[in-house]
Amino acid sequence: MTGLAILDVARDGIVTFLKVAGPLMVVALVIGLVVSLLQALTQIQEQTLIYVPKIVAVFAALLLMLPFMGDALAGYMTRIAARIVAGN
Repeated sequence: MTGLAILDVARDGIVTFLKVAGPLMVVALVIGLVVSLLQALTQIQEQTLIYVPKIVAVFAALLLMLPFMGDALAGYMTRIAARIVAGN
Protein backbone atom coordinates (compact mmCIF):
# COMPACT_ATOMS: atom_id res chain seq x y z
CA MET A 1 0.00 0.00 0.00
CA THR A 2 1.46 3.32 -1.03
CA GLY A 3 1.48 6.48 1.00
CA LEU A 4 -1.08 8.03 -1.31
CA ALA A 5 -3.46 5.11 -0.79
CA ILE A 6 -3.06 5.39 2.99
CA LEU A 7 -3.86 9.10 2.85
CA ASP A 8 -6.90 8.36 0.68
CA VAL A 9 -8.22 5.79 3.17
CA ALA A 10 -7.58 8.15 6.09
CA ARG A 11 -9.30 11.04 4.30
CA ASP A 12 -12.28 8.85 3.47
CA GLY A 13 -12.46 7.74 7.12
CA ILE A 14 -12.40 11.30 8.42
CA VAL A 15 -15.08 12.41 5.96
CA THR A 16 -17.25 9.44 6.94
CA PHE A 17 -16.72 10.25 10.62
CA LEU A 18 -17.81 13.84 10.05
CA LYS A 19 -20.89 12.69 8.10
CA VAL A 20 -21.90 10.34 10.90
CA ALA A 21 -21.06 12.39 13.99
CA GLY A 22 -21.55 15.91 12.63
CA PRO A 23 -25.36 16.08 12.70
CA LEU A 24 -25.54 14.84 16.28
CA MET A 25 -22.91 17.34 17.38
CA VAL A 26 -24.80 20.18 15.69
CA VAL A 27 -28.02 19.15 17.46
CA ALA A 28 -26.23 19.06 20.82
CA LEU A 29 -24.65 22.45 20.12
CA VAL A 30 -27.95 24.10 19.18
CA ILE A 31 -29.81 22.67 22.18
CA GLY A 32 -26.96 23.71 24.47
CA LEU A 33 -27.04 27.26 23.13
CA VAL A 34 -30.83 27.51 23.44
CA VAL A 35 -30.86 26.22 27.02
CA SER A 36 -27.95 28.48 27.97
CA LEU A 37 -29.76 31.46 26.49
CA LEU A 38 -32.91 30.59 28.41
CA GLN A 39 -30.90 30.20 31.61
CA ALA A 40 -29.30 33.61 31.07
CA LEU A 41 -32.64 35.26 30.34
CA THR A 42 -34.48 33.76 33.31
CA GLN A 43 -31.58 33.94 35.79
CA ILE A 44 -31.92 30.20 36.51
CA GLN A 45 -28.38 28.98 37.01
CA GLU A 46 -29.02 25.29 37.59
CA GLN A 47 -26.07 23.38 36.11
CA THR A 48 -27.94 20.10 35.64
CA LEU A 49 -30.79 21.67 33.66
CA ILE A 50 -28.91 21.49 30.38
CA TYR A 51 -28.39 17.71 30.38
CA VAL A 52 -31.95 16.40 30.08
CA PRO A 53 -32.99 18.41 27.00
CA LYS A 54 -29.65 17.74 25.33
CA ILE A 55 -29.85 13.98 25.94
CA VAL A 56 -33.44 13.81 24.70
CA ALA A 57 -32.67 15.86 21.58
CA VAL A 58 -29.53 13.88 20.71
CA PHE A 59 -31.42 10.59 21.23
CA ALA A 60 -34.27 11.79 18.98
CA ALA A 61 -31.78 12.96 16.34
CA LEU A 62 -30.00 9.61 16.57
CA LEU A 63 -33.25 7.76 15.93
CA LEU A 64 -34.07 9.99 12.96
CA MET A 65 -30.59 9.88 11.42
CA LEU A 66 -29.78 6.24 12.07
CA PRO A 67 -30.58 5.08 8.50
CA PHE A 68 -28.34 7.78 7.02
CA MET A 69 -25.57 6.95 9.48
CA GLY A 70 -25.83 3.25 8.70
CA ASP A 71 -25.66 3.91 4.96
CA ALA A 72 -22.59 6.11 5.38
CA LEU A 73 -20.80 3.49 7.48
CA ALA A 74 -21.83 0.66 5.14
CA GLY A 75 -20.54 2.64 2.16
CA TYR A 76 -17.23 3.21 3.92
CA MET A 77 -16.92 -0.48 4.73
CA THR A 78 -17.72 -1.39 1.12
CA ARG A 79 -14.98 0.93 -0.14
CA ILE A 80 -12.49 -0.49 2.36
CA ALA A 81 -13.43 -4.07 1.41
CA ALA A 82 -13.04 -3.24 -2.28
CA ARG A 83 -9.54 -1.90 -1.58
CA ILE A 84 -8.65 -5.09 0.30
CA VAL A 85 -9.90 -7.29 -2.55
CA ALA A 86 -8.08 -5.19 -5.13
CA GLY A 87 -4.91 -5.49 -3.08
CA ASN A 88 -4.45 -1.75 -2.95
